[in-house]
Amino acid sequence: MTIIPAVVPPLPRRSRFSRHIPASAAFGWLGAGWRDLGVKPMASLAYGFAVFLISAALVVGLFLFGWDYILFPALAGFMVVGPVVATGLYEKSRRIAAGERVSFLSMVFVRPRSASQILITGLVLCLLMLVWVRAAVIIYALFFGMRPFPGLAHIVPMLFTTPRGWSMLIVGSAVGALFAAFSFAISALSIPRLLEEPIDALTAMGTSFALVWHNLPVMVTWGAIVLVLFIASLATGLVGLIVAFPVVGHGTWHAYRAFYGQS
Repeated sequence: MTIIPAVVPPLPRRSRFSRHIPASAAFGWLGAGWRDLGVKPMASLAYGFAVFLISAALVVGLFLFGWDYILFPALAGFMVVGPVVATGLYEKSRRIAAGERVSFLSMVFVRPRSASQILITGLVLCLLMLVWVRAAVIIYALFFGMRPFPGLAHIVPMLFTTPRGWSMLIVGSAVGALFAAFSFAISALSIPRLLEEPIDALTAMGTSFALVWHNLPVMVTWGAIVLVLFIASLATGLVGLIVAFPVVGHGTWHAYRAFYGQS
């Protein structure tokens, strides 16, 4: 007779994730990001300056190659891939919290616990950005037909002074908001976690999505802060990214720490 050993079901474990964080906490993350910027500020500002140079080069490249018709979707797509670009800023905030030495080189040559999984997450975000750019082109074609792009000098009056332009803005904004919301949900907390923990990308993105969903007030507030800072950076010809991007990057690390009950 075969004896089957008794199987004791695992006891429920207390979740280490924080839920129902108040919306006001987002301003605390912003303040914490500003404080981290003040620690070895030149390292963060140099990082922000590098992001500014790359962004400006991409914009110039779009004009040089005649791809200015995707300028607006490309700028919006920057917010999609931004969390991956900010990995070095997360590393600086992690080092500050751990009492480790901070330098610009330590922010550039980061050694994440799940480096390959960060690359997978970055690939997912890049694909999302490419799909969004293609969707924006299709939306333009649906409203204005297959006519050539008239150029930035003519597209702005066409968008804001005609009913068809307003309709396209509304539809395009709604579709873009869906892409932005999804990418924000899967990346806001996943990249910092992949930096600190040896886990897979799908688990990190799924957990990030779940935590954002269960904390919509604070995450919508944080997303609005990020959007305002990004618009302000656009208004300064992207120069504002030199300061705004590091502050947001450091603040995102503190958001991650708050959700994981460590801050």
